[in-house]
Amino acid sequence: MGGPDKLTDAERAAAIAAFEKLGICTQLAEAAANLGWKSPSSIQEQAIPHLLQGDDVIGLAQTGSGKTGAFSLPILQALLDKPQEHFALILSPTRELAIQIAEQVEALGAGIGVKCAVLVGGIDMMAQAIALARRPHVLVGTPGRVVDHLSNTKGFNLKQLKHLVLDEADKLLDMDFEQEIDQILKVIPRERRTQLFSATMTSKVQKLQRACLVRPVKVEVAAKYSTVETLRQQYAFIPAKYKDCYLAYVLNELSGSTFMVFTRTCDSTRRIALLLRNLGFGAVPIHGHMSQPKRLGALTKFKAGERNVLVATDVASRGLDIPSVDVVLNYDVPQVGKGGGGGRG
Repeated sequence: MGGPDKLTDAERAAAIAAFEKLGICTQLAEAAANLGWKSPSSIQEQAIPHLLQGDDVIGLAQTGSGKTGAFSLPILQALLDKPQEHFALILSPTRELAIQIAEQVEALGAGIGVKCAVLVGGIDMMAQAIALARRPHVLVGTPGRVVDHLSNTKGFNLKQLKHLVLDEADKLLDMDFEQEIDQILKVIPRERRTQLFSATMTSKVQKLQRACLVRPVKVEVAAKYSTVETLRQQYAFIPAKYKDCYLAYVLNELSGSTFMVFTRTCDSTRRIALLLRNLGFGAVPIHGHMSQPKRLGALTKFKAGERNVLVATDVASRGLDIPSVDVVLNYDVPQVGKGGGGGRG
């Protein structure tokens, strides 16, 4: 993603005024402008006033809609009024998304000294336990690892928690985190604010909503299964044995673009990335068999523009918010919904 876009003085003043109009304090409105946000996104405009009033909120919004800002700014504002450790817990379906959320919370809260801890698998438990001992204000994690710490990390509990956020709730449930979420709900205070964000409203999400939200306000952007407006979708029927050849042809024809190539298995991700590299393309893979630092390294290279082709499995790609992707290629026939999620560019 590179660094945030610098706003001109006029844009900055307009951005600060727009966030203040929603009820965000000057300090945090300035932090939003520092991240290059010119104005609140649709989900932020709808959700923030309700959250500042203390309502539980269900937000129907896709990745890339600005929902992290929508749930983070009101939490940080409440934290300013009453600073305390373990103030908020944000649950996310994947490690990469958890790390992205934490980065954004820390960037927004930099001026007010917010401390964040990330609790995800694939990273040493002990290092995370040390981070927890520093009494962070905001915890961001995947449900499995949060439960691990609740069970095994001495002195760690969530009895003081004031805010719970379930981000990408449909994916949390698709990935069978129901049991872990139930365990977490049992050990956090009933007196709390809860926010649930999901791209789709499935029956499982409705059941979860009934279990953990009190009289929620529903805010919605983007229609069900919608795809980003600027996306043009095409498909090609090709004999399987020519797929590699055609993939290389497309990458060559559209050289200078950024690509995400989705495959079904870890093996084909590895194979295609290797094949493309040998043909001189700047390809990096992301799949479930890679160590966490390697996945993050690949993602960082792609976001920074050092590599222009990201080859990923469906699972590894979930929730990745990469703002400027020109072309999304489904190498294998995808499950429903992949085009809209991937084509955020």
